[in-house]
Amino acid sequence: MIGYKEGTTGNRNSGMTIKLAKFGIGNIVRHRVHAFRGVIFDVDPVFANTEEWWNSIPEHSRPAKDQPYYHLLAENADTSYIAYVSEQNLLTDESNEPISHPQVSEMFCGIEDGCYIMRHDNAH
Repeated sequence: MIGYKEGTTGNRNSGMTIKLAKFGIGNIVRHRVHAFRGVIFDVDPVFANTEEWWNSIPEHSRPAKDQPYYHLLAENADTSYIAYVSEQNLLTDESNEPISHPQVSEMFCGIEDGCYIMRHDNAH
């Protein structure tokens, strides 16, 4: 679990609350709705992508911005890619299958107890 404490952000006017992240770097997750899974390689305590990206999501299914967002090395049945996903749309992947994304070996040095271990040269 990532150590983000619940409280207000540094921007006094934002009114956003930062929640404790449910998942951590190296966790394998799957999307709640769409058929893809991946390994987390970075976490934003709140939405930190562009408004253009935000507006590309259909309004009826846009997740809240005031929750953790995860950067994933993602894969589906057809391809591998980078995904940016809200916490509310992620579930723990119970398949015990490794992620076959080609960048996994660049960021992680192995897997232990179902969690990838980040390479020391990639740790923040």
